[in-house]
Amino acid sequence: MTQLETFEITHSPRGRRLHKPLVLTLPKPETPREQSLINYVIGALSWKMPALVEFTLINQSCRKLAQHLLRHNTGSAATLYQYMYGVHRFCSWIQKTPDQLISECKTSDDLPEPRNLSLRVKALDDFVGDLQAEDLAPGTISNHVKGVKALFRVNGLKLELPYRLSKRVIYSDRSPRPEELQRLIDLADLRDKVIVALLALGGFREGTLVRLCYRHVADDLERGVVPLHVHVEAEITKGKYADYDAFLGDEAVEYLRLYLAQRRAGSPELRTPPEQVTMESPLIRNTHSAIVKPISPSRVHSIIHNLYREAGLLKSQNGRRYELRVHSIRKYFRTQLAALGVNQDYIEYMMGHKISTYHDVKMKGVEFLRNIYAASGLAIRPKTSMSKIEALKEIIRAWGMDPEEILTKKALAEPHRVYVGSRDWEEDQVRALSTALKDMMRKELVTTKADS
Repeated sequence: MTQLETFEITHSPRGRRLHKPLVLTLPKPETPREQSLINYVIGALSWKMPALVEFTLINQSCRKLAQHLLRHNTGSAATLYQYMYGVHRFCSWIQKTPDQLISECKTSDDLPEPRNLSLRVKALDDFVGDLQAEDLAPGTISNHVKGVKALFRVNGLKLELPYRLSKRVIYSDRSPRPEELQRLIDLADLRDKVIVALLALGGFREGTLVRLCYRHVADDLERGVVPLHVHVEAEITKGKYADYDAFLGDEAVEYLRLYLAQRRAGSPELRTPPEQVTMESPLIRNTHSAIVKPISPSRVHSIIHNLYREAGLLKSQNGRRYELRVHSIRKYFRTQLAALGVNQDYIEYMMGHKISTYHDVKMKGVEFLRNIYAASGLAIRPKTSMSKIEALKEIIRAWGMDPEEILTKKALAEPHRVYVGSRDWEEDQVRALSTALKDMMRKELVTTKADS
């Protein structure tokens, strides 16, 4: 006889208190595999929509879907939530449980072909029509249908609509302007400045950002190397497809250095005791927990949303979604680097995208990419006065040459050059531009003498 176990969930795995405790009575897990599945479901769903936890675990068809995602897919919490929310909405609409939907279509000895699938296709089509009548975005409707189709697929049934759903983006976000990010930085406390700077200057997804540890930055931070290199393992990326290399410039490094020093010292009122930062310490800490824990993606969303609101930047589109979101700051990384003339493949690689030239870019090495990033001059705040580098660039442009091309050629010629601090980098850039300017002037003099 199967043993039942009743337990109460009061907090999400990230330490966030649920509005209402969740009481579940489930068959007691008999193997580590079953316990792992339960942990996955609770971890993915309890913090966002706790009702989906019981919905998933009491229906065997939903368990199979969760098990498939955990074992044969990426084990993404976001994907499980997206699929289960779509299944939940469809089941509420059709007034059947997921197990009923599957069992009513299963074959039997006297019926070798699946039953009622044509009825389910019609029902799914009608469901799409009702969602469209609610004026939901095409992408949202497509995601709901994707969850229903996945439920049938992993349970041995094929449910397909006779047409392709549109995934057209209606409520797109935009990249914030530098002056808008400066307003966020001015309003933010030290930890929040780190979050904004790492999203904007490192191009991290928030899901990757919250999983970074001190070991990811320790080597370059302790040696004073800028731009600072961050090697991101595949395990902490979206999809877990491949590792990649990211970088942080002066602004982000300075905020990070001050923030870590603050954590080591503790708060002045001793509400937060001094912390011993180890290699495995979260780079960005959850301040609501006495135990050292990483900040959660939902908290990052909340912080950025509140900063947008305080800065007066929250503008909705037709009363629906906001044009500036957390992901918008990652877009800043892409758009600014592109505007600064960085090759698109290098940008995509440093954002963790799997591209056709992935291995070609990776083989160029960390120092090559570091120099490309450094030469771009990516920043949030503008320089208060024209530096030697900018002055030389203006002179070189006046002579009809492209200074960025000169610096890029230099980076290609010295792929393993390491800079110890920003001053070292600036001096090297000045030397390169000065040498190029002298060469141009020398050639001009030779040409003038030859003509005379």
